[in-house]
Amino acid sequence: MLPDIEALQKPADRPCPHCSLGTGCNAYETRPQPCRDFLCLWVSDDQLRSEWQPSRSGMLVYRQGAQLTVLVDPSRRGIWQSEPYAADLARMAETVEADGGYLILFCGEMVERIRPIPAAAVRT
Repeated sequence: MLPDIEALQKPADRPCPHCSLGTGCNAYETRPQPCRDFLCLWVSDDQLRSEWQPSRSGMLVYRQGAQLTVLVDPSRRGIWQSEPYAADLARMAETVEADGGYLILFCGEMVERIRPIPAAAVRT
């Protein structure tokens, strides 16, 4: 579920060579601009509950312009379809689409656009 970082020649789903478990980035002061610009929504959006902490959920959520991106750890392939995540993703899709954007979920080789739940399908 890790993004690629071209500036470090780090492919997706591979650990960064500068990351040390338990201590974080060993190159924090000299990290490239993509790392400086990256904001995980779990850190920057107080509406994401504790279930969304990446180490707990196995998912990383971030914005890329109009796109809301969700990276799912391939070892936790179906987690996004379970609750509370499925309902939360539908709500996120509704919010981002209302603003002219879209939500894309990546899990290994799988790519899926998540859409809001149609109003008729919502139980009252």
